[in-house]
Amino acid sequence: MGKVYLIGAGPGAADLITLRGARLLARADVVLYDALVQPELLEMVNPAAQLIAVGKRCRQLSTDQRFINRALVEAAQRHQVVVRLKGGDPMIFGRAQEELDALQSAGISVEIVPGITSALAAAADLGVSLTRRGVSRNVTFVTPRVGEAESASDWAHSVLAADTAVLYMASGQAAEIAAALMQRGLSGGTPAAIISNASLPNMKKIHTTLAQLPEVAGQAGAPALIVLGEVLREALELPKSLLKMAVCP
Repeated sequence: MGKVYLIGAGPGAADLITLRGARLLARADVVLYDALVQPELLEMVNPAAQLIAVGKRCRQLSTDQRFINRALVEAAQRHQVVVRLKGGDPMIFGRAQEELDALQSAGISVEIVPGITSALAAAADLGVSLTRRGVSRNVTFVTPRVGEAESASDWAHSVLAADTAVLYMASGQAAEIAAALMQRGLSGGTPAAIISNASLPNMKKIHTTLAQLPEVAGQAGAPALIVLGEVLREALELPKSLLKMAVCP
């Protein structure tokens, strides 16, 4: 019986994977990888390893989670080193628990190798700390998306209670998000940012406000995160200050 490693691939850029993750890729017999894993990262995999794409993308053809669970169990029954390569960090909106439960039920040893979640890469690309003394003492990671047969969550409550909020898998629901939060009292002038392809050369970021989110969300592309909070205030107002400087005599 082999061992399965749930490895965080990081937010996108291949060189943001951890050293432990890269070393395990070089030893792998089988790698089951997500849709957002970059080709450059797969070049680190043992050339003799079998590569199996098991990606999930919104509104696109996706691999059923039950198939992934079964494939992991079967791979571990035949190979010594099995890698499940997941975008970001396996434990943040990565459905890792379902895979862990399936493997543990089958008596298969599992090790988790953390990765950099995309919220942290987004903060780096924005050049804005998610926490800031006197402005933001807490951060929440939420998703408004509800899977099939899942009950709705009160994600808005968490956003309203936080100083800074990062919304995953949310840009396609920008209009609903803005409406829900403003209906519950959050100011439409709350600073916001949308960032797509964080850590990659084609990264795109847009500074805006909560009220303007629906108008600009489509410009960012996908996959994208939404960041909300006063930590973004200076970055939102910076273009205006630069414009004033440009017109001054």
